[in-house]
Amino acid sequence: MRTANVRTIVIWTLVALVGAAGWSVLALARGEDVSAAWMVAAALGSYAIGYRFYSKFIAYKVLKVDATRATPAERLDNGIDFHPTDRRVLLGHHFAAIAGAGPLVGPVLAAQMGYLPGTVWIIAGVIFAGAVQDMVVLFFSTRRDGRSLGQMAREEIGPFGGAAALIAAFAIMIILLGVLALVIVNALAASPWGTFSIAMTVPIALLMGFYLRVLRPGRVAEVSLIGVGLLLLALVAGRWVAESSWAGAFTLAPSTLVVWLVAYGFIASILPVWMLLAPRDYLSTFMKIGTIALLALGVVVALPTLRMDPVTDFASRGDGPVFAGSLFPFVFITIACGALSGFHSLISSGTTPKMIQKETQVRMIGYGSMLMESSVAIMALVAASIIDPGLYFAMNAPAGAIGTTVENASQVVTGWGYSISPAELAQAAKNVEEATLLSRTGGAPTLAVGVSEIFSKVTGGSLRAFWYHFAIMFEALFILTALDAGTRVGRFMLQDMLGNVYRPFKNISWKPGLVLTSAIVCALWGYFLWVGVHEPLGGINQLFPIFGISNQLLAAVALAVCTTLLVKSGRLKWAWITGIPLVWDATVTLTASFQKVFSSDPKVGFFKQRSVFQDAIDDGKVLPPAKSMDDMHTVVTNSTVDGVLTAVLALLIVVVIADALRVCVRHLRRPALSTLSEAPYVESKILAPAGLIPTRKEREEARDAVTPTGV
Repeated sequence: MRTANVRTIVIWTLVALVGAAGWSVLALARGEDVSAAWMVAAALGSYAIGYRFYSKFIAYKVLKVDATRATPAERLDNGIDFHPTDRRVLLGHHFAAIAGAGPLVGPVLAAQMGYLPGTVWIIAGVIFAGAVQDMVVLFFSTRRDGRSLGQMAREEIGPFGGAAALIAAFAIMIILLGVLALVIVNALAASPWGTFSIAMTVPIALLMGFYLRVLRPGRVAEVSLIGVGLLLLALVAGRWVAESSWAGAFTLAPSTLVVWLVAYGFIASILPVWMLLAPRDYLSTFMKIGTIALLALGVVVALPTLRMDPVTDFASRGDGPVFAGSLFPFVFITIACGALSGFHSLISSGTTPKMIQKETQVRMIGYGSMLMESSVAIMALVAASIIDPGLYFAMNAPAGAIGTTVENASQVVTGWGYSISPAELAQAAKNVEEATLLSRTGGAPTLAVGVSEIFSKVTGGSLRAFWYHFAIMFEALFILTALDAGTRVGRFMLQDMLGNVYRPFKNISWKPGLVLTSAIVCALWGYFLWVGVHEPLGGINQLFPIFGISNQLLAAVALAVCTTLLVKSGRLKWAWITGIPLVWDATVTLTASFQKVFSSDPKVGFFKQRSVFQDAIDDGKVLPPAKSMDDMHTVVTNSTVDGVLTAVLALLIVVVIADALRVCVRHLRRPALSTLSEAPYVESKILAPAGLIPTRKEREEARDAVTPTGV
């Protein structure tokens, strides 16, 4: 048994002390100024310990990852969907694919409840639930030829629960893709800088893909330097374009952006992964992680004060202007991707298991990527918590609540207990070169203001507007990488479903099948996006209110599948690792679903909202957010659809969990009746490190080997 040396003990003791100090200050400080640096300290210390000890325990003790076992990428390599990919590139792809709108927007909205509840859930949730889900799903999918989550449920739980999982997972995926696309459209519609810079990442990624595949195979460091250099040039050139006569060519209407997004999603879904998807996601990761790292460094240098309350009155009252509902369960639903996300399980059972070189890499890619995303969520919460709380609520409350003038907004927000003058509201907008910041809902503008606040403290106030618009563009780039990978995963899911009826679809690289299914997936989310862009209360806007709940319900499916597989594969004593997060997530999401369906508060309950608006229609009245009687009828329809869909999705998840429990009990009683769809063992010929930095043993094996390690 290996024992830790003195140096290791000292290092990890210091890490633990840093994390403990951060938590102590956040938990105990009351009535005095608290630096945001303590939030960063608590997060980084906790992440380091969680990765070093808990993830290693799960990977090697529970899952027993096997470096000698060939992965689907090696056994089924066809250069289209299956392709052994360098761990550094794959880490970038996986992180970019899972990191969508959730970790940027959810924590910003959750700041309504105060900074403390969000901090606790983001950090504890990712260590014990979110990162565990991502790693375990990735491991089991890798053992099953990269099967999708729904297909694994069908094969391991049974046709009844599996069918419910397939339907729920695919429906939720379409909703998630539509919401992600809408956020991108809103961010880029008036931004030639963002549109140009993001468009340029496509040819840069194609160059990187061919460089690694054809020109200089395996030269990841070289292509990284080239890609980052070109990306920085594209960012600088984007500002030049925005201030030049070319600006009009890159100032696209929302409907035009919809067409380009659908076309891009389709192309990215059918091209070989090495050509566009993986290198583009890897490229964008440099900007994502670089920006978040600079934000953390800016917090440490500038030491901004947390101005939001640790816990606000809205947490207990449940009548917050940003979103209605009490702290439990809605703060967990709102934060979503920053701590636990069902969408991640689709990536972990989608593109990544078809590209991973070694089973031993599931720890770094599955668990590590989720910790990286959680750090994004923490920085988003910091950004929302350091700005004036009055400005925060003025930006995130709807116009129907605060009005359209700074005078009225100031009066309403002051009535909530957060004083801010009309002059301060006007100056805040002027500082970032915006006409107004009132009712800039959705979280993204608030994050951009917080980012500009942090960076301007380091670089000077004259650059505040620059950093604000940079952050807006950054958010669009952040989300787009989840859209392209999500479209490909949606194609995999549809192929798995159709493959149960027509066997050629089982071959996910069968060209007629991949083209047809990609077109169907793009058409579905593209339709909802198109309608949503043209009708403020229609299309994907209609489904936006169930975004958080559906994502968390999907996480319950993933955790149920993982728990079932742990039991069936002889790991019963370790089933608590996913079983406890499953119980928690199911409790939270089903409680939220129940309240959204049956609550008597029209701000919470869909059917109560429907009743209130229908009564107003009968009386000839128009209620906000509706502006006309046609809008009133649309709200009634939306409330009905959202209520029914919430109830149906919750019922499907209950069916999946109940069927999973039945399978687990049957296995414990009669193990001989259980079967596993795990692929047969094949010895691996690839040598590749488990982590970013090879160990001494891995370096020695690489020197002694004569077999290429793949690219």
